[in-house]
Amino acid sequence: MAKTDRYYGTGRRKKSIARVYLVPGKGNVTINKRSMDDYFGLETLKVIVRQPLVATENAEKFDVIVNVHGGGYTGQAGAIRHGIARALLQVDADFRPVLKKAGYLTRDPRMKERKKYGLKSARRAPQFSKR
Repeated sequence: MAKTDRYYGTGRRKKSIARVYLVPGKGNVTINKRSMDDYFGLETLKVIVRQPLVATENAEKFDVIVNVHGGGYTGQAGAIRHGIARALLQVDADFRPVLKKAGYLTRDPRMKERKKYGLKSARRAPQFSKR
């Protein structure tokens, strides 16, 4: 266990990048200098962000400070979850089996597919007309 006052983890998903700091505290989550309740409207996104803390039973032990940019709300929530999981590994390496089994340490590789020439989008073809 490292002897520092803050632990860092970088999380990524789609186009979102989250810089996550864990600081000993009461369990407050601050995202871009706003509370999590202000930042995320959907309850499911708040649950996604808290998942690694709940899995390792650290929800009330650390304050989470996040800087996140890029992508949409869902991608940002996934990036924050990934960053929290990585930061928890710096807190204690014994959390690794729990986080790995739940899939929080895996970087989700799915990205937007590129547009191809001759098509209107990645797979959408121009409308067919006989005449």
